[in-house]
Amino acid sequence: MKSPSTALTTYLPFFTAAAILLGCCALFSGCYTLKQGSALLGYLGKAVPLESLLATQDAEFARQVMDIRRFALEKLGLRETSNYTKYVEIDRNYLAAVVSASAGDSFDRHEWWFPIVGSVPYKGFFNPADARKERTKLEKKGLDVWIRGVEAFSTLGWFSDPLYSYMKDYPLHRLADLIIHESTHATIYLKNHAQFNEELAEFIGTEGSRLYIEETFGIDSDQYRAIAQSEGDSATFLGLIRELIAELEPVYESDITREEKLQKKAAIIQAAKTRFAENYDTLFQNDNYRFFSDLPLNNAYLELYRLYYENDHYFQDLYDRSGRDLSKFITAVKTLKSKFEKNPKAQLERALGLN
Repeated sequence: MKSPSTALTTYLPFFTAAAILLGCCALFSGCYTLKQGSALLGYLGKAVPLESLLATQDAEFARQVMDIRRFALEKLGLRETSNYTKYVEIDRNYLAAVVSASAGDSFDRHEWWFPIVGSVPYKGFFNPADARKERTKLEKKGLDVWIRGVEAFSTLGWFSDPLYSYMKDYPLHRLADLIIHESTHATIYLKNHAQFNEELAEFIGTEGSRLYIEETFGIDSDQYRAIAQSEGDSATFLGLIRELIAELEPVYESDITREEKLQKKAAIIQAAKTRFAENYDTLFQNDNYRFFSDLPLNNAYLELYRLYYENDHYFQDLYDRSGRDLSKFITAVKTLKSKFEKNPKAQLERALGLN
């Protein structure tokens, strides 16, 4: 498992509608879809073929991407697209700002609806100022709001998703995770099943990256040990987040007033942040999570972990029970059809012969 904090700033398939519906929105001033789609197409218009990097100082990066794509397509069986065959120089270390929201006194998730992808629990903006305006609007409704930067997203195979210049600094396992995760979204995306889509891509990205590093360098390599170290701290952090959520849930489900819930919530969160800071050095091997104690933590932030990791072991369990063959697992995934089944998990279990 890679860092949950990284996962929450990295992978989202929310701009497909913006790109597809540009023509439909062209007549409407200020249309969200037109504005975001125009920005996206602006980036795509600057993309150059990845092969052009082979004659530059970034040749090793280009070769790594090509090899990861080969592994994802040939060894894992993910859908072949033109994704990650182009490259864009960008002057910041993230691609877009994404807004998520939740009730202030519960983990009731706020969602937006878009054509093609249906309901999703996030809304993205290429201009951070637009994200802040959205936050203000939602906060006036009494919602907890969180804005985070995302470093990649999927157009679900409709367009050629490029690489961006900040990705050159990623550790190899993180680069592999990103490409395999997004290739999963381009292979299978079930409308109105955002949580299933994200947890599935998170699992396949993580396991696919591990298998790639194992095949390329071996389990005794520094590259493979880097994954193990990351997994240890990630599991610790995720465990602490789950403990905090578990403390808050009975408060939210109780019959006390909203004001009392908010008071208890503030006290529980502050106590958790204090414990985190006091015990950090005994819990973690590096400094990647020290930021947590200084966060203006709220339900929208915590709800993101429920979105990505609520069923953290579900897909791992299916994978183990079906023989730990990721290519076979992905073959089963590709048979899923949201219009035929309201419960894609049951459908997947049947496809794997487990139900």
